[in-house]
Amino acid sequence: MIMSPWQTLVDHVEKHLDFIYKDIDLSISTAELTQSILAIMRLQQVDTAPEQFVNLWDQSDAIMITYGDSFLSDDEKPLDNLKHFLDEYCAGAINMVHILPFFPYSSDDGFSVIDFSSVNESLGDWTHIQAIAEDYQLMADLVINHCSSRGKWFDNFQKQIDPGKDFFFTCEPGDDISQVVRPRTNRLLFPVDTSAGIKYVWCTFSHDQVDLDFRNPEVLKKFIEIIRLYLDMGVRIFRLDAIAFLWKKVGSKSINLPETHEVVRLLRTLIEYACNDAIIITETNIPNIENMSYFGNQNEAHWIYNFSLPPLLVNTLLTGNSHHLRQWLMSMPSAMDGTAYFNFIASHDGIGLRPLEGLLSNDEEQALIQTLQGFGGKISWRALSENESKPYEINIALYDALKGTVEGEDAYNFERFICAHLIMMGLQGVPAFYVHSLLATGNDYQRYFNSGHNRCINRHQWQYKDLKPLLDNKENQHHQVFFALKSLIQLRAQQPAFHPNADQHVLYLGDDYLSFSRSCHDKTQFIYCISNITAHTKQLSVNSINLEHDTQFTDLISGIKLSEEQDALILAPYQTVWLSN
Repeated sequence: MIMSPWQTLVDHVEKHLDFIYKDIDLSISTAELTQSILAIMRLQQVDTAPEQFVNLWDQSDAIMITYGDSFLSDDEKPLDNLKHFLDEYCAGAINMVHILPFFPYSSDDGFSVIDFSSVNESLGDWTHIQAIAEDYQLMADLVINHCSSRGKWFDNFQKQIDPGKDFFFTCEPGDDISQVVRPRTNRLLFPVDTSAGIKYVWCTFSHDQVDLDFRNPEVLKKFIEIIRLYLDMGVRIFRLDAIAFLWKKVGSKSINLPETHEVVRLLRTLIEYACNDAIIITETNIPNIENMSYFGNQNEAHWIYNFSLPPLLVNTLLTGNSHHLRQWLMSMPSAMDGTAYFNFIASHDGIGLRPLEGLLSNDEEQALIQTLQGFGGKISWRALSENESKPYEINIALYDALKGTVEGEDAYNFERFICAHLIMMGLQGVPAFYVHSLLATGNDYQRYFNSGHNRCINRHQWQYKDLKPLLDNKENQHHQVFFALKSLIQLRAQQPAFHPNADQHVLYLGDDYLSFSRSCHDKTQFIYCISNITAHTKQLSVNSINLEHDTQFTDLISGIKLSEEQDALILAPYQTVWLSN
């Protein structure tokens, strides 16, 4: 018997809920919970099922990552300034924008959310968000693991009234939490005085970011309300923040648990049926194999962050040796249709070190850390146990991170920086550009000193009136980097072989190069991406590249054609060629 789309949806949601709550004694049946959830999502009746394994993206897609207040002015709201910047400078190159949490918050630059349903009034309001969403595909954070200790829910938790009374995960100091994987150094359990006595609240990230308890289906229902609101406001890409930590179990690692994966599958089902062109991306800053598990069976995240790429690519350019990056690329499977990698080199956070586990030796990792500290970087730590910590990420602006090599600073900052982005843009996946990489913003020591937080070194706020003349002045780094990257993004968008799911093959031309080929599924275009990742001019034998015979190849970047008689390709320090037929 063939089920209708409505019956299929109901069946899928019930199965998700049966798995999630299999060990929980619920006060209602999963059938009743299903109907409640579908009503919240306004899915009481559906006529069509979402098409599966469809790529909702292509080579024309490029994302900018930014805070809502990256651009400030005296007379307009920051979200107005952001829209001005996008329209005036980014149109024709950037078509997607990730605005980092734009809600009222109490700490962590937005990731300790006080109210999920409103826009931080210092930034603007929902009309500003909708205006951006009308012209750019909007990514927003679903900060689903935790919320602010200063929000209404936690206030009600302390008073032991609804909604909030049972919204937060608690356990006892004597419970076995020795295996819990931590991204921070603060104590996991935080004692809170409530009207029912002291309760020990689970805090994965900070004591102002209290973890929610999804064993309570009322918490799940609240977040489904939030998802529905965001869809109504124009959000089309949902970034599931810190999702790996969602489900907790005393006596376990409390990371990547099966229930967490099932929650992602449930949210994917609901979002797809509500809006068939919406996308889910999971933010899981963890070792590579664990990160890739969030693709599921093409039924969890549409996109996953390529978290190993930033530290490996930076290490490649600092050492002038592509071995580790090349080996990693060779180990990475192609993303299946309906899924894609999310490629980035810099973000609002630091350069993560956990994704390097098993990829660099301890000595190599220490050399990377020491080099970046020499370029002004700071180190954030995570707890291994009560008495032991380990570096978690390096906090540094990418432009400063690439100002030299392990040998020290040199004159190739610009060339190395562009090379990094050309490699990233050439790889399988959707490219994302942190706003301060587009603008070649350096380390913001003043903001770091004022805040006391390492991550603020890479979270500069521009006065828009000061930025504009810099972008209009051809003599400075901000203009040069921005317009070079913009031109390259536009060039990339015209190449079918750079579709995020087009074929990719890693080439070995020696450790001085990072090289790979891309090709359309129909083989109408081949592109050979070759980067000299050293500070020395290199001469590469054309025969060693094994270009397709009887085909004329042109470097898309320089426009220079390879002649049939040409024996060698001369590459300047950090030069990249995209050789296309």
